[in-house]
Amino acid sequence: MPTQEAEQGVGTAAKNVAEHASTLARLELELALLEVKRKVAALGVGIGMSIAAGIFGLFALGFGLAAGAAALALVLPMWASLLIVFGVLVLISAILLFVGLGAIKKGAPPVPEQAIQEAKLTTEAIRNGRS
Repeated sequence: MPTQEAEQGVGTAAKNVAEHASTLARLELELALLEVKRKVAALGVGIGMSIAAGIFGLFALGFGLAAGAAALALVLPMWASLLIVFGVLVLISAILLFVGLGAIKKGAPPVPEQAIQEAKLTTEAIRNGRS
């Protein structure tokens, strides 16, 4: 028969194991939180820099278009060169709009039609197999 002293030793050991497991779980949770905080901070910096790059890219595009208009102004009046650049931009915008609308129509509504059809066929096959 186990003695009372041996039972207390097992109980103490079990308590120690439970405390160590709890401490380990708490430390792992703390490590996970620190890792997530570090990744979120890096993600925030990356998003901020990407937005800044987009803004500078937009300014660069504007200056590039102005330079193109200025180059056309060497052979045409300034109003005509600006009108040409404006017309090209409107044309590009219209093309992008129509292509984008076509893509939206192709993708709408976002329903998995093939999966629904397969589910219907499977249901029908099961019903016919059981009849």
